Amino acid sequence: MPREEGLTVTFKALTHPIRRSILDLLKDGPKTTGYLSDQFQDVSRYAVMKHLAYLEEADLVSARRKGRIRENHLNALPLHHMYDRWMTQYQSDLARSISTIQSHYERGTISMANEGFKHDSFQIEQEVKVKAPISQVFTALTEEIDAWWSFRVCGEGSELLFEPKLGGQFIERKSNNYGALWGTVTFIHAPFEIRMDGILGMNGAVTSSYTFTLNEKGDETVVSLSHHAAGLLDPDWHRSYTEGWEDLLQKYFKSYVEEGKTYKDWEA
Repeated sequence: MPREEGLTVTFKALTHPIRRSILDLLKDGPKTTGYLSDQFQDVSRYAVMKHLAYLEEADLVSARRKGRIRENHLNALPLHHMYDRWMTQYQSDLARSISTIQSHYERGTISMANEGFKHDSFQIEQEVKVKAPISQVFTALTEEIDAWWSFRVCGEGSELLFEPKLGGQFIERKSNNYGALWGTVTFIHAPFEIRMDGILGMNGAVTSSYTFTLNEKGDETVVSLSHHAAGLLDPDWHRSYTEGWEDLLQKYFKSYVEEGKTYKDWEA
């Protein structure tokens, strides 16, 4: 089915509140048809089965039989296609293609669901006040990120590089054959705002975007963070990334700008 035609089918499938409720119930894991029918007291089992058939036709639900029992599984890939079509595409034509997510599924990423991963999303909003001019804060946030960003995928001895320009990359590099892409700049209005797409250390079928907005107030600069992630997520990621951002911004970044203290100084 062509992508645009598939999006039309997805939109139509989401227009009915019962079908949306069914997808919400399946977000936590597969459910039997009987279980789903029991959740809608004022709707007949036949009507629920018709809604399931519509969702299956839209490729949002897949059914597997275990004996006489039918289990219904959520397939979030069409929702990722919708996200890519109506959000990521407008953020930047440099955003990761949804085909990356498709390839993860084809290689068996769906098995991650058996390890506790769930189709979900989270939003994190934080801010930190730094006593420094906005231009200094923006430079520290980007070009000097290696001095304060304490989280490393490649381990001790790696180097972080951040290019504050449209299409610029935020990368970690330990050697020519060992590195990680943390994000790609999709929008910049220096020194006031910078937006990026990148999985930020997460693995699997995930889309993630984060934005830093800077506002100068007197002798302080307020840095606001907005981080959104969606896809096949570890249920613990929301908490761990919330704590991680707080640690990075309130401890490492703030002390680096105000005191010149690097993340290595904290470890000494």
